[in-house]
Amino acid sequence: MTKEVRIPPSDSTKSVRYEIRGALARRALELERQGYEIISVNIGNPGAYGFRTPEALRLAMIENMPQAEGYSHQKGIYPAREALLSQQQARGARGASTDTIFIGNGSSELIDMTLRALLNDGDEVLVPAPDYPLWTAAVTLNGGRAVHYACRPENRFYPDPAEVESLITPRTRALVVIDPNNPTGAVYPREVQQQLVRIAEKHHLVIFSDEIYDGITYEGAQFTPIASLVSDTLCATLSGLSKVYRAAGYRVGWVSFSGATHGATDYLAAVELLASMRMCSNVPAQWAIQSALGGYQSIADLCSPGGRLYESRKAVIDAVSRSRFLKLTPPDGALYAFIGVKDTAPNFDDRQFALELLEQQHVLITPGATFNVPYNDHFRTTLLPDAATLTRVFERIDAQLEAWTAHHQSASPVLPTDARIADARGRFR
Repeated sequence: MTKEVRIPPSDSTKSVRYEIRGALARRALELERQGYEIISVNIGNPGAYGFRTPEALRLAMIENMPQAEGYSHQKGIYPAREALLSQQQARGARGASTDTIFIGNGSSELIDMTLRALLNDGDEVLVPAPDYPLWTAAVTLNGGRAVHYACRPENRFYPDPAEVESLITPRTRALVVIDPNNPTGAVYPREVQQQLVRIAEKHHLVIFSDEIYDGITYEGAQFTPIASLVSDTLCATLSGLSKVYRAAGYRVGWVSFSGATHGATDYLAAVELLASMRMCSNVPAQWAIQSALGGYQSIADLCSPGGRLYESRKAVIDAVSRSRFLKLTPPDGALYAFIGVKDTAPNFDDRQFALELLEQQHVLITPGATFNVPYNDHFRTTLLPDAATLTRVFERIDAQLEAWTAHHQSASPVLPTDARIADARGRFR
């Protein structure tokens, strides 16, 4: 018999967390294979909830397919970069050009690429908490150290600029801003953004502005592109087609560098080197960018009264207001609600609750601690399902919180998530 050889993973992955597609999601798939119907509200994938990409984008890909069979320039096709430049200039970004714009296989690839080109071992990056966990993971995997600045519920999940500045050390290289924010839905006031920009300029930090939800705001919330405020440091604006244009599967994202680009020649060359090593991004889908940016912005209809996202958001707010267990800072933007659990549910633990909710109510949520916060009394749901589905989801959440309060054995040891799921396989089959 051949001896089994153990292949250990890289040590660099041991401190990486990405539970959005982790153990709970794997358990949900197991339950579905057993015949259970799982309502997943854990992920921001518009196509999974019946949203369609605008027809103009689909047609643009089809009509340009003959021009999309070979590699493109490593930065992306010129018509797409030209359209992106026009958008950035219209928004007030200074210092950008078609040469400082890179198109990637989603903004996720570009987050990794731009950090890899910047960081040396031990360099620090200021990252919001809560954050979209890819940012912390990408910093870590590229040898850096993510230093989290708090965006607290009691402050509407806005950062405190003075606290952000207090975290800067000689090793700090960059400041990450996620606005509109995932997971909280916060849309930062302009004055908060201005203070963050001044801090970054004062300390010569690169600003990474994650604006993938830039067109998704509610109830008159005003989104300000941070590049419009930057002049004396380098600003990298990241966005893409996946959310606003409901084209997540196209895997099209971009980063536009603006501000003090004249001092970043070597860094931008390093980004281009990395872009060249992966040849180029998905060429057919790049042809959808020009149509997306220049066409009718149907996302505004979805976010207005009567629109599906607006009504789904309202359903979540109403459900939380009816609950004796839940609390919420209403999201002003993006596709999520970051929901807190009151003390009426004693000894609450987000991971344990998420597992019990999945096993007993067949609802999949994302525990709040996934988003790199030091507390465990929040969870995230997406706003993508229709209002009726979300109302049903929160009825199940409330029922499980009633069960938690009445029956949960708080004295029992809390096992790691993977161990709890393994235990659940035996108890719930």
